Amino acid sequence: MSNNKICESADKILENFISSLEDVQTSHHRVDSQKIKCNFGQMGVCCKLCANGPCRITPASPKGICGANADTIVARNFLRAVSAGSGCYIHIVENTARNVKSLGESGGEIKGINVLNNLAEKLGITETDPHKKAVLVADAILKDLYKPKFEKMEVINKIAYEPRLKNWEELNIMPGGAKSEVFDGIVETSTNLNSDPVNMLLTCLRLGISTGIYGLTLTNLLNDIILGEPEIRAAKVGFKVVDPDYINLMITGHQHSMIAHLQDKLIEPEIIQKANKVGAKGFRLVGCTCVGQDLQLRGKHYTEVFSGHAGNNFTSEALIATGGIDAIVSEFNCTLPGIEPITDKFMVKMICIDEVSKKSNADYIEYSYKDREKISDYIIDKALESYTERRANVKINIPKDHGFDDVITGVSETSLKKFLGGSWKPFVDLIASGKIKGVAAIVGCSNLTAKGHDIFTVELAKELIKRNIIILSAGCSSGGLENVGLMSPGAAQLAGDSLKEVCKSLGIPPVLNFGPCLAIGRLEIVAKELAEYLNIDIPKLPLVLSAPQWLEEQALADGSFGLALGLPLHLAISPFIGGSKVVTKVLCEDMVNLTGGKLIIEDDIVKAADILEETIVERRKSLGLH
Repeated sequence: MSNNKICESADKILENFISSLEDVQTSHHRVDSQKIKCNFGQMGVCCKLCANGPCRITPASPKGICGANADTIVARNFLRAVSAGSGCYIHIVENTARNVKSLGESGGEIKGINVLNNLAEKLGITETDPHKKAVLVADAILKDLYKPKFEKMEVINKIAYEPRLKNWEELNIMPGGAKSEVFDGIVETSTNLNSDPVNMLLTCLRLGISTGIYGLTLTNLLNDIILGEPEIRAAKVGFKVVDPDYINLMITGHQHSMIAHLQDKLIEPEIIQKANKVGAKGFRLVGCTCVGQDLQLRGKHYTEVFSGHAGNNFTSEALIATGGIDAIVSEFNCTLPGIEPITDKFMVKMICIDEVSKKSNADYIEYSYKDREKISDYIIDKALESYTERRANVKINIPKDHGFDDVITGVSETSLKKFLGGSWKPFVDLIASGKIKGVAAIVGCSNLTAKGHDIFTVELAKELIKRNIIILSAGCSSGGLENVGLMSPGAAQLAGDSLKEVCKSLGIPPVLNFGPCLAIGRLEIVAKELAEYLNIDIPKLPLVLSAPQWLEEQALADGSFGLALGLPLHLAISPFIGGSKVVTKVLCEDMVNLTGGKLIIEDDIVKAADILEETIVERRKSLGLH
């Protein structure tokens, strides 16, 4: 193993555990060896789209061989990343909609009937039979996804906020078919095509809208139909959720609907008996990455099989190295390639159920709803086989002091409103009175370069709650925040006096856990409903957005949605745009005049908190609030 120093983490127990590992290399070990970054890549001025390149823009060579300048190259690279990120989310919502349709056609159990009814009503579907209704809802969404670019999507007009729709129409950024938008976004960035940076940035906004409304907002609602609605509860998080008396299946990815059948199957008496025969008490699902957060969100419905959420993407390698994981089921990204040698060392069987997530040492079995019984049986058999082969040969070392027992989970736009008595009035009154200064949504990924693993995320959260700004979180950021205690009620002690009083009176933490990155769509619903309650547009809300430790291209698609909604968006790391004055000016300055949003790039934690607080105060003043 390399002697590189270990990446610092906000989660000190995790950091110490990783430091103690022998003959195991994780992402935390590799950070130091990759600390020298390519400046051309960071500035976004490297182009390798054709065989004349790679071309690198410098003051001495301001244009590539083809004549493309820095503005074109930076915008092109940014749009290509947003297109790829959007494609990932559209893949998820497509699969989820197909699963809802199959559920309806098969007459299976619909666990979220209220969500189905509400969504059908918004879409103008009058069918009364719930299974036929599910099919019609899914068909409406799939029809939109498959439209050509020149045909505008229709569902968006029925669920998006009217003032935002008007703004998007004025800017001519209403999306056509979501899959076609991704396709054309990639085409637009190809060699010797678009050279207009402003035009390409408007395409990013269009992709952000289809990503946000479909890939985020609708995916949540479709999952609720299949799996049940989130309910607020206290739950365990961290490595302590792993119980070695059970066969532990780690789940990783983003597509909760693809493990729906497995969840139910694992608690059937005959399946538990199979586990008993090999010496285990039964099976447990251990959450990791966003699908674990999704399961945690609905954990009230799955207490018999779900043991809890262990951590975000950059805890997954260490989780496997505890020896407590017997098999892994993966179905999408955030499944690090670095887990492969660790799974081999600890004899952990890997099964992928979506080809896009195929790992080199994993079995692959294609998921389909009609074959769900066969697929679940296959996973169970492999888990039994892995448990039997590995338990006598692998040492289990689980740091039982890692995590918390009282994290508040299951927060959604519906459960939070229900908690408040069925209306947003109490929340709005707390903001109006100044007891809560405003709302910051800290969302998105975890990375290892913004001061270390989850450090910017955790320290920014502490700064903001100290200033009486409540935080809503969704994504791998939630995994970091909950594992250091900020989502437990005791964290109220870290808040400013008035927010502390609010939290203690309600029995809530100052950081509310909305779950996976997909739940950024739930935060959009909260923003929409608050704006509707106040009869204002979303850009006027005392609400700011930060994805301080964004990691993947999906995060840039999320961010484009935030900008389209008119929200200030903070990033601690530049999205590789610094080499273009035009792109930087449009995103960081001119965007305010387009959508009301703007990009804020700030790598100092306190300065970032200052900017976000100032933005909230300015919006309070515009609403006549002191």
